[in-house]
Amino acid sequence: MAEKTANQATFIWEGTDRKGARTKGEIRGPSPALVKAELRRQGINPLKVKKKPKPLFGGAAKKKIVAKDIAVFSRQMATMMSSGVPLVQSFEIIGRGHENAGMQELIMAVKADVEGGSSLSEALAKHPRHFDELYCNLVRAGEQAGILEGLLHKIALYKEKVEAIKGKIKKAMFYPSAVVVAAFIVTTILLYYVVPQFQALFEGFGADLPALTQMVVNMSDFVTEYWWLMMGVIAGAGYAFVEAKRRSVKFNHMLDRLTLQIPVLGTIVNKAAIARFARTLATMFAAGVPLVEALTTVAGAAGNIKYTTAILRMRDEVATGVSLQMGMRQTGLFPNMVVQMVAIGEEAGSLDAMLSKVADFYEEEVDNAVDGLSSLLEPLIMAFLGVIIGGLVIAMYLPIFKMGQVV
Repeated sequence: MAEKTANQATFIWEGTDRKGARTKGEIRGPSPALVKAELRRQGINPLKVKKKPKPLFGGAAKKKIVAKDIAVFSRQMATMMSSGVPLVQSFEIIGRGHENAGMQELIMAVKADVEGGSSLSEALAKHPRHFDELYCNLVRAGEQAGILEGLLHKIALYKEKVEAIKGKIKKAMFYPSAVVVAAFIVTTILLYYVVPQFQALFEGFGADLPALTQMVVNMSDFVTEYWWLMMGVIAGAGYAFVEAKRRSVKFNHMLDRLTLQIPVLGTIVNKAAIARFARTLATMFAAGVPLVEALTTVAGAAGNIKYTTAILRMRDEVATGVSLQMGMRQTGLFPNMVVQMVAIGEEAGSLDAMLSKVADFYEEEVDNAVDGLSSLLEPLIMAFLGVIIGGLVIAMYLPIFKMGQVV
C-alpha cells in the first residue's frame, strides 16, 4: 500500500459537475485514466486532466519528515477543526502552506484517501512511518466517540510534550559528546603538527627527555605514522555502531539497559521514561481506550526496553484482574509517589487526571535535571580540556625548563 501511494502523482483537472457548472481542482492518482475514473465516480465530468508540473523556482524543498513535523501538523489540524473548518479543507490549507514538499505529499495523500471514502484513522494508518499505532488508535477512538476535535487537541499536546522530552534528553547528551569530539580533534592536531616541531628542537639537546615529554613524543610518532589506521578504526567503529543500532534488536536492548546505569544521565532517562508512560497512558485513557489495550500501545511507546517489558507484564496482570497500581508496584521501576497517585486516581475514578499530573511533574523534573547537568558539566569540561591541552603544553616545555635549570 505504501508503494502504491509513493507511485501516485498530483494531477490538475478541469470539468463540469452534475449541474453542468465548470469546476477545477487537484487530485492524486497513479495515472490520468484512473484519475478520470475517480472524478466520474465523484460526479464530475472531466474535460482536461494533466500532471501538475514541478515548480522550477520558489517551490518547497523536499526534506525528511521528522517527528516535529507531525507534532506541528497535529496542532494545526486541531486548530483548524476547532475553528469549524471541514476536515478535507483543513488538509488542503495545511498541505499547500507547508514548507516541506515531503510533508505536502504526505498530507495530500491522506486528503485523497479521505476524499475517497476512508476514515481519517484508516488514511493515517497507510503511513505507519509517520503515524504510529498510538496516533491511529487515538484518532479512531475520537471518530467512534464523536470527539475527534478534542482528541486532536490531546494528540497535539501529547506530541508536543514527547518532543520536548526528547529534545531535553538530546541536549543532555549532545554537550559532553561535542566537547569530547572537539578535545580529540584539537589533541590530534597538536600531536600531528605541533609536537614534531618541538621534537626536532629536543634532538639537539643531547639529553634524555622527561618521562611525560617522552610519552607525548611517542604518541606524536604513532599519530604521524599511523593516522590512517586511527581514522579507519574510528570510521569503522562508527559505521559498526550505526549498523548494529539499526539492525540488531539485542544491541538496542543492551544500549537501553546501559543508558539507565549511567550516573546522572541515567536518572534523567528514567524520569523521562516515567513521564512518557504517564503522558501516553493518560491520553489513551482519556480517549476511552480500555486499560489493557492502552497498556499494549503504551509499552510500544515507552522508548526503553526495560520499561517496555515491565509495562507488558503489567498489562498481563491487569488483564487477570490485578489493579494498575499493584502491577506498577511489582515492577520495582516506578517511585512510590507515582504508584500512590495512580492508586488515588483508580479509587477516585480520575486516573487520566492523576497520570497527567504525574507527567507534568516528571517533565518538569527532567527539565530541571538537564539544567542541573549542564551546570555540573561546565566546570568538569573546563577541567577536562585544561588537563588535556595543558598537559600537552607542559610536556613540551618541560625539557626547556630543565635546560634552563642546568644553565
